[in-house]
Amino acid sequence: MSDIKKNKSRKIIRIAIYSLIFIFVVIQFFPVDRTNPPVKNEPTWDSPKTKGYAIRACYDCHSNKTKWPLYSYVAPISWFVADHVKSGREDLNFSEYGTGDGKEAAEVVEHGIMPLSSYIILHPIANLTDEEKAEFVKGLVATFGRKEKKGEDD
Repeated sequence: MSDIKKNKSRKIIRIAIYSLIFIFVVIQFFPVDRTNPPVKNEPTWDSPKTKGYAIRACYDCHSNKTKWPLYSYVAPISWFVADHVKSGREDLNFSEYGTGDGKEAAEVVEHGIMPLSSYIILHPIANLTDEEKAEFVKGLVATFGRKEKKGEDD
């Protein structure tokens, strides 16, 4: 390849890299909501152990007591995390008991739907052992009950 083509290729690569850096810096100025509203009403837990499992595996997304890690301050990851917390609080918020269907909580934990594997990767403490998961499911059922099964036609 000739020197002119090499220089042109290098220039294009440099422009692309500088453009990506510029975009990365600019997106940092688009803030996301990382507030923790006040706790309104918590469930009456069947035991401190059940509440402890919930805090360990669920509270970051399903309460107003979210611990915002450093990566939640860096866009575009911050957008994903904030949206995840917002959705989690809408589905079930332990700090605003009555928001969401707590009766479904045992089922999603029992079937391994929650906590999400992507959350567990970054928060290994949320990875419950089989024994802990069984205790947690039992405690969730004792606290909230079980979601009633709907008919096949529903």
